[in-house]
Amino acid sequence: MDRNDVVKRYEPVKDNMLNILHELQNNNPSNYLTTEDLKWVAEYLNTTYSSVYGVVRYYSMFSLKPRGKFVIRVCNSPLCHMVDDDKLIQSIKNQLSIGLDETTDDSLFSLESSECLGHCAEAPVMMINDKVYKNLNSSKIENIFQSIRSNEKNKKL
Repeated sequence: MDRNDVVKRYEPVKDNMLNILHELQNNNPSNYLTTEDLKWVAEYLNTTYSSVYGVVRYYSMFSLKPRGKFVIRVCNSPLCHMVDDDKLIQSIKNQLSIGLDETTDDSLFSLESSECLGHCAEAPVMMINDKVYKNLNSSKIENIFQSIRSNEKNKKL
């Protein structure tokens, strides 16, 4: 879907900025917003580039640099810390051989930290793209990654 297809879905009012930005990012194979995207949104909404840029920098779900196909967000809320999310993050880092704000060499996974994901009763929690995974441990995480890799491999066959 190109930018013009996104336009057809939204009126050119500033209230639609977040939805337009999400659509543009979600339709970018590298899962990020380009400078051209931000300029285009500013022009379409009749606002300044700096106001669009400010929104993108404020919300952690937006990225200005390429990311993997699957963006992993690990909750870093106080409750998740209490149930030892440091071990969770370390397990993910070890399994994927990347650090926070990094992407795997195959561009499949990016790892990010996020504020509360809203599932405190089931902590520790992570989100991969739009799917939430709860009550995690190293074994569950390993199975999730293996499943994603297997599905991606089967799509290529």
